[in-house]
Amino acid sequence: MAVAVRVIPCLDVSSGPDGAGRVVKGVNFQNLRDAGDPVEMAAVYDAEGADELTFLDVTASSGGRETMVDVVRRTAEQVFIPLTVGGGIRTPDDVDRMLRAGADKVSVNTAAIARPELLGEMARRFGSQCIVLSVDARTVPEGAAPTPSGWEVTTHGGRQGTGIDAVEWAARGEELGVGEILLNSMDADGTRAGFDLKMIAAVRAAVDVPVIASGGAGAVEHFAPAVRAGADAVLAASVFHFGTLRIGQVKDALRADDVEVR
Repeated sequence: MAVAVRVIPCLDVSSGPDGAGRVVKGVNFQNLRDAGDPVEMAAVYDAEGADELTFLDVTASSGGRETMVDVVRRTAEQVFIPLTVGGGIRTPDDVDRMLRAGADKVSVNTAAIARPELLGEMARRFGSQCIVLSVDARTVPEGAAPTPSGWEVTTHGGRQGTGIDAVEWAARGEELGVGEILLNSMDADGTRAGFDLKMIAAVRAAVDVPVIASGGAGAVEHFAPAVRAGADAVLAASVFHFGTLRIGQVKDALRADDVEVR
């Protein structure tokens, strides 16, 4: 029996001094603008039928972790759907802190690139189901060393290339014990031009764990193709935050396309 596809709003939370604890959104992680209070927005999404929520600390300053712990704690008191938290997670103790605050899963990106073994340490301590590998991937720019798939992993909101092949990195994450891949197309992020279907399909072919497709959602018609390309969950931010789409509209469109949703 096929597992129902999840629809996940993503709240990019700023923990920096400007707009600390507020949801922000930009294009390609640039020109961030205020989008609201995360706890209030989470409660609305819960009521609208979101299957999960993802919080990403997009500024991840040194003081950001306490901001996020507070946001997670206040949100967990308000909603009853799973919460995933990412941004600035560097150690197993950071994972522990977020889980104790009420997160169900923790997403790791930059720290794992610096030291891949960290993923295994986290998975062994907390269980694979708690650990999500966030892969911010872009097309390898002209003049840069090519990767086997043509996509590379980036850091710093897609601004810094690593030369690491994105598809191989997702597969390595699964080997190390992560329970899920959050695949974010940095080329498509915030553009509302549709998901990167080729990238989703390539990662789907390389891993058995669930793949969350992120980056590029702009219309209800964009979600079903991402599922057909191999996504187990579809994630979006600005289209939900600014009222372009509602969770129910996305689910209705998926059902109309014969996709099973919750």
